[in-house]
Order: sequence, then C-alpha cells, then structure tokens
Amino acid sequence: MRYAFFAALVIGPTTFATIASAGDIIQNKISSRFLKRDMNYNVYLPDAYRSGTQKFPVLYMLHGAGGDENAWLKLGKIKTTADRLIAQKVIPPTIILMPGCRRCWWVDGARDKAESALWQELIPAVERTYRVTGGRGGRFFAGNSAGGHAVVRYAMKYPEKIVAAAALSPAIYADLPPPFSSARQHPPFLDGRGKFSATAWRNQNYPSLMAGYLAQPVRVSMYLMSGNKDRYGIANETAYLFKQLFENQPNEVEFHVIDGGHSWRVWSKAIAGAMIFMLNRPANAKLVKER
Repeated sequence: MRYAFFAALVIGPTTFATIASAGDIIQNKISSRFLKRDMNYNVYLPDAYRSGTQKFPVLYMLHGAGGDENAWLKLGKIKTTADRLIAQKVIPPTIILMPGCRRCWWVDGARDKAESALWQELIPAVERTYRVTGGRGGRFFAGNSAGGHAVVRYAMKYPEKIVAAAALSPAIYADLPPPFSSARQHPPFLDGRGKFSATAWRNQNYPSLMAGYLAQPVRVSMYLMSGNKDRYGIANETAYLFKQLFENQPNEVEFHVIDGGHSWRVWSKAIAGAMIFMLNRPANAKLVKER
C-alpha cells in the first residue's frame, strides 16, 4: 500500500499536491442559476492526469443529507482508497467528483433545484474543464444515505447517461420514510406549510420510476449495500430493491450486507468494493433486459 502525504500548494483553484504516486485534490466551484448560489466541489485527479492527453472516466460521489463536498474526503477516506486501488491496478485511473449540496437530497425541490444544477450545470462544466471520457461509458455514480437515494433515482431516470452506480445504505423506502428519518424535516419533501408531504416524497422516490426503467431496454449495473444494524431499516428496503432488480438484470446487480449501522465506518469500508464493481464495467456496455 502506498501512503500519501499532503503539502499545500495554491495555483488557481486551491490545490493540495501529494507525492508522485498519489492523486491530487482540487477545490473548485460553479455558479449555479438553479441554486442561486455557488455549488462547491472537490475533484480527485489521479496521478496519471498530471501529464499527457489521456482522458479519464468520472465517478460522481454524492454525500448524504447532512454532508457537503468534504464528506467523502474527510469521513469516507475516498482519496486513500482511490490511491490504493489505482496503485494495485484493480481499477483504472479515474477522476472522482464530489459536489456539495446540504439537505437538498439531490432532487429538484421547492428550495433547491439540485438535480437540474447537477445535470445541466455541474456535469457539463466538469466535462469542459477536465480531460474526461464523457458520455454514458465514462460516467459512474455512487452515494451514501440521501446520496444513495439519488443514485438509485438517477440510474432509473437517466439509464442512457450512466453505465454503473453504487448506492450505499440508500435512504429509500418502498412507501414512506420512518418517523425519525431526516427526509421528514428537509426542504425537498415539505409542503407550503413546512409539513412533510407524502406526495412530494413519492414523486421523488424510486418506485415512481421503476416501471419506466423496466419498460425501456437499457440497464445500469448497480451495486447495493447496507449495514446489518442500520436503524432506519435500510437493509430490508435495499433487499427489496435488489429483489426487483435481480428479477430483471440478474447479472448486473449485487447486494452486500456488512456488519454495522448507518455510519461512515460502514461506507468508508464498503466503497472499495463498490468502486471495483463499477469501474470494471465495460465502457461501451448497453445492457438490455432479458427476454
């Protein structure tokens, strides 16, 4: 295993340069008309990015409801994991993009049009700014909790734009979230009086997209994971999602249960397996439903 040590260096956007065997982390932002403010993001550039003209796939990492663009760096240890997996040659050199949007659940809610900001502003900006492969074969999504909720939605809503996705402890429910879920207090799912709206939740939850996803021919490879002690009942909910997907794409969905709860200890442990699953899918894969 290689160990990376940070040394601060400021050139344009704030850059943290590491030793030659590891990737770099760059802090950047876009001005979003959908959010009416800046969207901050961190981007991991693999060591191979520093020279040449090679283009790279992009893994978009979405944080949970209470997180920000630093969550996967500081709590998920994603840089250490990426450096290790690339050095071991078990994944290709990959750009990792970590945007920040606290309490937005990555949907178009009454306050934040986060889904539009991501798809119509951030992704085009990333594909203009960095040497990325672009297109479906070069786009991967992963997320934890509310970020996992978004990843499942995006895979079903935009299968022609994503080749593989990983949802870690996704905050998904076949019906309504439990009384203690933060979804019941966060802006995307509140009505005009500030009360939880079951209609808003159902409109933005994956069951509303499942029939359409299964009716079209393209399949997204999906990696699902939950801790066995998740207090939100997410292991059972994720198992139910897995059952529905397995019946339609048995070779392109995996479900893993590991010891632990709804925590960064679980997500930081699980992300390596998720990255290996996703980033080894064929870049030109266009999976079709079985007849």
